Amino acid sequence: MLNLAVLLEDSAREVPGRTAIIFEGTTLSYAEVNAAANQIANGLAQAGIQKGDKVALSCPNVPYFPIVYYGILKAGGVVLPLNILLKPREIAYHLHDGDAKAYFCFEGMPDLPMGEHGFTAFQEVDSCEHFFLMTANTTDSTAASPIEGAKTLAMLMQDQPTTFETVATSPDDTAIILYTSGTTGQSKGAELSHSNMLLNARLSDTMYPKADNDVHLVTLPLFHSFGQTVQLNSGLYNRATLVMLPRFTPDTALRLMDQENVTFFAGVPTMYWAMLNYPGANNYDLEKIARNLRICISGGSAMPVEVMRAFEEKFKVKILEGYGLSETSPVATFNRLDRPNKPGSIGLPVWGVSVRIVDGNDNDVGTNEVGEIVIRGHNVMKGYYRRPEATAQAFRNGWFHTGDVGRRDEEGYIYIVDRVKDMIIRGGFNVYPREIEEVLMTHPAVSLAAVVGVPHPR
Repeated sequence: MLNLAVLLEDSAREVPGRTAIIFEGTTLSYAEVNAAANQIANGLAQAGIQKGDKVALSCPNVPYFPIVYYGILKAGGVVLPLNILLKPREIAYHLHDGDAKAYFCFEGMPDLPMGEHGFTAFQEVDSCEHFFLMTANTTDSTAASPIEGAKTLAMLMQDQPTTFETVATSPDDTAIILYTSGTTGQSKGAELSHSNMLLNARLSDTMYPKADNDVHLVTLPLFHSFGQTVQLNSGLYNRATLVMLPRFTPDTALRLMDQENVTFFAGVPTMYWAMLNYPGANNYDLEKIARNLRICISGGSAMPVEVMRAFEEKFKVKILEGYGLSETSPVATFNRLDRPNKPGSIGLPVWGVSVRIVDGNDNDVGTNEVGEIVIRGHNVMKGYYRRPEATAQAFRNGWFHTGDVGRRDEEGYIYIVDRVKDMIIRGGFNVYPREIEEVLMTHPAVSLAAVVGVPHPR
């Protein structure tokens, strides 16, 4: 048996009283999160959810997310995390395409009525049998649902036991289906097994030193693979405290770093840029923040070298840049504290993962020559859900083809050059937008740059 929920269960057994989650003044211990997840699992089992059933989840970074996420896993279900910005038509597509049998949806707020959008979509998909509304302001099971006909999460959890025998799943059973961005058409669901996700979360053992009582600032969306693995799953595996931030602003991020003594931050490059350039940064104790921060991780897109250097100088912490995709759980390469950090590099392949740089015929290219990045290892998905042709195309010759262009230097460090589809052909030469962006950003008058190709009439 191997179930991803063991990440929560083991920590709840070993450190039950330790704070697992902090959110807007509310704290939950590991024991409390695990007990609530057990209530979700009991409720789902009572509703007829069985091993392998797909359960969708639309939720921002609030305590409901981990509670429901692990509750679904405990019940033997497969989690389908959905982008919270999806419109009803898009939600309905994902519910139908992913064969969702149940759907948990956060109520939202006036400027983002997630609950209304979700319930509208649910009503359009006959195969989705259950809708559970996570209300923003109450956990009272007797309170009326704010959406007529929608059962609330509190109603589902009412009178459910706080213990549950987790359903036995196999390492290769699907745990999560993560939908890709769909840049080449409708989004596809990457099927990730319990083994994929668990091993990726445990890569933290080899990527950076452990520390007792780490405090994560969790502002990366948990419906995305980066935040889900590097902060939620890895954070709970390491028995850390997760400070949840649903919507990133540089002011709120710096305030929470100062207030909660944050030691671990993971973000995308624009978050680092925003904190670096925030005019109100001096309202907070930046020296204290710098003393506490021990790990900073960047991913999602290539970090401009100038931004990395400036942030490291201001906050006295090395940014570890990594690389991966939804299809690779996501981490595939990473810079490490025990090896030299090369700005602009996405580091070295992580433990148990092989990376090659190949030409159009899948032959290895030479050192510092550009080619497509292909990956093989324990992190690579089972395939695209119900997409055998797309799966076969992605797994040519036994390697997962990323569609990203990169190069490898003499010491084995890998660099992202660009997406294959973003390459510009100028006068017969290949031009990569990121290389031009890096040059532009060395000018003191340039803060950020973006380069795109425009067809020439000739």
